Amino acid sequence: MIQMTTSSKEVKSQIRKKVWSEMEKKNVAAFPRPVYGRIPNFIGSEKAANRLFSKDFWIYSRVIKVNPDAPQRVVREKALRDGKLLIMPTPRIREGFLLLDPRFIPKHAIRVASTISGAFRYGKLIKVEEIPQIDLIVTGSVAVNKKGARIGKGGGYAELEYAILKEYKKIGDKTPIVTTVHDIQVLDIEWPVEKHDLFVDWIFTPKKEIKIEGKKPRPEGLYWDLLDAEKIFKIPILRKLFNKRKETQGGNI
Repeated sequence: MIQMTTSSKEVKSQIRKKVWSEMEKKNVAAFPRPVYGRIPNFIGSEKAANRLFSKDFWIYSRVIKVNPDAPQRVVREKALRDGKLLIMPTPRIREGFLLLDPRFIPKHAIRVASTISGAFRYGKLIKVEEIPQIDLIVTGSVAVNKKGARIGKGGGYAELEYAILKEYKKIGDKTPIVTTVHDIQVLDIEWPVEKHDLFVDWIFTPKKEIKIEGKKPRPEGLYWDLLDAEKIFKIPILRKLFNKRKETQGGNI
């Protein structure tokens, strides 16, 4: 039973623990295990991804941003095999974003290039200003509900990536956001959401696809009041944006 407390963080933490536990208990988790603390890999990730690949918004997208986690590796590989430009954030955004262009990756190396280590080898670090306009965002999740609310692993990096790209106008309010998850990760409950939280437009699982109807809230950009000094210091892009903001506001922040 999830206890709906007044704290959004507490509720989300309870949900994460429940989902991770269920995935391990029912043995639907895949390598790397255990899944606690991760965007969990799952058995059937290929089937979930194949549902995504049939959609027009996948077929006609030229530039796709995909998270670096294990369950979305097959999505990154397919993007490269389909000749799309792949934007991948580096872990914790410490080194910004990688651009992988399949024209410069040998065909035999495509699978390797879809891994984190391979992406560093075959991709190139790119300034946010140089990222082409993104047509589709594929994000990993620990849990999602049928209204499109999403819970990540708790670090807030997917939300930060979105906010940074929004600040640089690399995505728009209508850029589709989708997730691939196991059916266990799709919950029939609601939880408190915050202004920086990401909602998804589509959910793809091994057994079904869910289109989220109606208007969904989207973060407007970076919410500096929610960022602590340590996170700003550790992420160079945030430091740059923070300093720029300080200059434009004359240090009054």
